[in-house]
Amino acid sequence: MKILVVGGGGREHAIIKKLKENKEIEKIYALPGNGGMKEDAECVAIGAKDIDAIVDFAKNNAIDFAVVAPDDPLVLGCVDALEKIGVPCFGPEAKAAIIEGSKVFSKNLMKKYGIPTAQYEVFSDMDAALKYLETAPIPTVIKADGLALGKGVIIAQTREEAFDAVHSMMEDKVFGESGSNIVIEEFLTGPEVSVLSFTDGKTVVPMISSMDHKRALDGDKGLNTGGMGTIAPNPYYTEDIAKVCMETIFLPTVYAMNKEGRTFKGCLYFGLMLTENGPKVIEYNCRFGDPETQVVLPLLKTDLFTVMKAVREEKLSEIKVEFADKAACCVVMASKGYPGKYETGYEIKIADGIDAEVYVAGAKLSDNKVLTAGGRVLGVVAVADDLISAVDKAYKEVPKVTFDNAYFRSDIGQRAIKALK
Repeated sequence: MKILVVGGGGREHAIIKKLKENKEIEKIYALPGNGGMKEDAECVAIGAKDIDAIVDFAKNNAIDFAVVAPDDPLVLGCVDALEKIGVPCFGPEAKAAIIEGSKVFSKNLMKKYGIPTAQYEVFSDMDAALKYLETAPIPTVIKADGLALGKGVIIAQTREEAFDAVHSMMEDKVFGESGSNIVIEEFLTGPEVSVLSFTDGKTVVPMISSMDHKRALDGDKGLNTGGMGTIAPNPYYTEDIAKVCMETIFLPTVYAMNKEGRTFKGCLYFGLMLTENGPKVIEYNCRFGDPETQVVLPLLKTDLFTVMKAVREEKLSEIKVEFADKAACCVVMASKGYPGKYETGYEIKIADGIDAEVYVAGAKLSDNKVLTAGGRVLGVVAVADDLISAVDKAYKEVPKVTFDNAYFRSDIGQRAIKALK
């Protein structure tokens, strides 16, 4: 079998490595992939948003199955286009991917179907938004409606910051057309939990819960990033909370999408806040999270390709999806200066005998050397019997991966360990 994986980051590397465990799969192509994946897939220089070129490639290379991993191609209808030429896909159609593609849509969906989330207002007029903010409770959360590389959210701690956020989104267009409509919502407090789930539109199978670390610096300080590390499982997410989430959030969301004629098949990501008033949805993603995937998939015992086929064929209830009773920790190694200015082009070296998975996100090949080519360069992932051991092991293995200008947080997992104690 020949498989095509759309995307080029650490999440895609984790998906590819997991798919490789299936002996039926002879060949995996990554479009565009990156230089650090060369041992695991054939990388083809076609951008993840170039739908026409992806379709042509699938046609010309007799692709048997495609996995569309990032948000942009999903929202742009990559799955629709591939299915149209007879290539079965894992991932939602564009009409379902709107659950991430438009925050206005997802907030209105939750309101309509009584799914717990923060209170909010939607604005397409800047003056109206500014007037509302004159009396809105502070802190408040301001979100650009569309996709913005995961960065279209500003938590305003003061009224001044809130006004500035509205101006930057709606007037300065810092997030492009994504900021034409904005959502202003209530600021929630409590532990955050990420729950990725497989769903075929009927059955929902949540994966192991995880905890992301978004801030650039130790102690959750510094600028927001795409994620500096993750751990799984998340100790705040108990069995009782999981039951509540299934009854009040997961199944209601899937049913709501069905009722709207937007059946969701793929990986539906629930970003949750465990508030004093119970779990609430902060955000939906229409795909595997990054870097959450890097700690969740190593714990998956069931063959990933079997699960993906079952989702596509709406037969998820017919298979048993199992996870190892273990823990995982991912430490992201970034280019110093990220998410601001940083330098790239440094050789990445991985010591022989490293006892961890290395998922590469930002790298290129040059003269057979793998060089840094992004802000988040790679993730070092360790699996162990418990969380404390997984964190210790990850940090023991990190020094075995080297490149000039490397930076990583030294406290990934500490918040979770504190919760355990």
